[in-house]
Amino acid sequence: MSKPLIKISDIKRNFVLGNEIVYVLKGINLEINKGEYVALMGPSGSGKSTLMNLLGCLDTPTSGTYILNGKDVSKMKDDELAEIRNKEIGFVFQTFNLLPRTTALDNVALPMIYAGHSKSERNARATEVLQQVNLADRMDHQPNQLSGGQRQRVAVARALVNKPSIILADEPTGNLDSKTSVEIMNLFNEIHANGNTVILVTHEEEIAAYAHRIIRLRDGVIESDTLKAEIRG
Repeated sequence: MSKPLIKISDIKRNFVLGNEIVYVLKGINLEINKGEYVALMGPSGSGKSTLMNLLGCLDTPTSGTYILNGKDVSKMKDDELAEIRNKEIGFVFQTFNLLPRTTALDNVALPMIYAGHSKSERNARATEVLQQVNLADRMDHQPNQLSGGQRQRVAVARALVNKPSIILADEPTGNLDSKTSVEIMNLFNEIHANGNTVILVTHEEEIAAYAHRIIRLRDGVIESDTLKAEIRG
């Protein structure tokens, strides 16, 4: 039996605000296997963004352990976390987070600079993933010359470029119209079919429906964790 890609044990996250402590995550236990397609859902204040930040190694827990791909990342220092993020996790954000005066190709290649690849390696791999997301003809365009959907495709290509263990998408269709949202979600389906583990954070039921497993948070705990077959009944 292979080990889970993600194993979270009794994770708690508190924040100190003035004189009070806010308990955001109250003991989360979670396993996600390689190749799963998971949606994280929950109302505002449920803790899903905090959990996503922990999963993405953007933050560390107050207590508990997080084993990612066999490594305990819950005790790592910032520079170690940065390295893990760059190698293991591809991020896709609602606001695209692209560099405005930089071509699609250079935006996609950016994570490879931090990983220490040569320019020729970066360009070859960035070209490959832009082809994968059907943007080969837009490689020299800057973000302001692209539609919202095309910009999100560039962001998806950038997330894929270092061949990460996990694609972590935070409300990836939040700024897109419904037709473009369907196109982007179909792209995530393809990425998942290619063997990537996809974790999607969303508050939209129709977007979560693309995932094969839906984890719902409420008040800092997991309220339900269902597989698609069970959802369909």
